[in-house]
Amino acid sequence: MRFTEINDDNYLLFAIKYYENPHAVTREDFEDDLKKIRYVKRLLRRYDTTKVLKTHLILNHLTVLFNVFGDAAVPLLFYNLERDLWSSIKTFLVFFGKLPEYPRTCVEDIPLDQYCLDQLEKLNEE
Repeated sequence: MRFTEINDDNYLLFAIKYYENPHAVTREDFEDDLKKIRYVKRLLRRYDTTKVLKTHLILNHLTVLFNVFGDAAVPLLFYNLERDLWSSIKTFLVFFGKLPEYPRTCVEDIPLDQYCLDQLEKLNEE
């Protein structure tokens, strides 16, 4: 099945197609891994409202997502996050080197979140 875009009708099929976790044996394992997207969303929403950024926790959840969904984690994240959180998630994806250069999308026009970038650079220096 080819996916030209993710929508409500094919979201779950897209996630299943790209899911690769050799330790997952049940549907609950898949759902637990998919919930990491909601956790990232919750942490970014909290950052947006309170300005408290839990960088390590976000990085941990993103690491799990990339381990089990590979590069498909990027469209899954953007599909699930509201546009006002895209700047923050884009900053984390750039930090991971996971933002694809081709094809060019509207994501390219989204600025990086400077505070997130500063926090990630501090981590990189440690």
